[in-house]
Amino acid sequence: MPALIFDCDGVLADTERDGHLPAFNATFKHFDLPVCWSDEEYAQKLTIGGGKERLKSLLTPEFIGEAHLPTDPEGLSDSVASWHAYKTGVYTDLVADGVMPGRPGIARIVTAAHQAGWTLAVASTSHEDSVRAVLEHAVGTDMAAHFSVFAGDIVAKKKPAPDIYLLALHELAVPVDDAVVVEDSANGLRAALAAQLRTVVTVSSFTSEEDFTGASLVVTSLGDSPEPAASVLANPHDVSVDHEVTLDVLTQILTTPRP
Repeated sequence: MPALIFDCDGVLADTERDGHLPAFNATFKHFDLPVCWSDEEYAQKLTIGGGKERLKSLLTPEFIGEAHLPTDPEGLSDSVASWHAYKTGVYTDLVADGVMPGRPGIARIVTAAHQAGWTLAVASTSHEDSVRAVLEHAVGTDMAAHFSVFAGDIVAKKKPAPDIYLLALHELAVPVDDAVVVEDSANGLRAALAAQLRTVVTVSSFTSEEDFTGASLVVTSLGDSPEPAASVLANPHDVSVDHEVTLDVLTQILTTPRP
């Protein structure tokens, strides 16, 4: 049977602005670090795959000196690990508090795919605990149990490298022609395309202006009935979409040419 593979952040829920960004800034405050990311600064950090990697981008000589950090590689690595562990805890608390509801259509399409026998998975560069927390909140604990989760440091190279998707395909034993990915960012799309996967993009608050050339379909969301409807932003293969991205739409996408 086909597989439906979701990214997490921005796809299952619009987590970046209301979850990850405040969690990073709470971490900086907790550790008395001389930084607080604005929306604009964080948008730039989103071009870096992975939370630890975004934290490591702070480690200029000037920052290390101003923050009174250790200068040896092992000490810096331990500092980043401590920051990331604290940030993950703040973030999962925000998820549990219901700050970030599932995006429109996620619960609907997951239920339909499961009932039709599709394989379900998440492939994300975020920490696995964070991914599972968002997944359970977006689709419910019972439905989340049907997902395979590939996340965090499970691969050496994170998006836009294709490694996480190649691993998912291998572990799920799903041929590339039988899988559809749902992404929200250009980085994620590049990762999926490099794995030759057909991809639906649901733009999110930080990604609406990015370049999604190569996507099989670009929409504002998967849509729900009666509202909000999915607005089509790009449809290069002229698949039939009404006000929702349905399982029938995804089946049509499986028949289109591979990237």
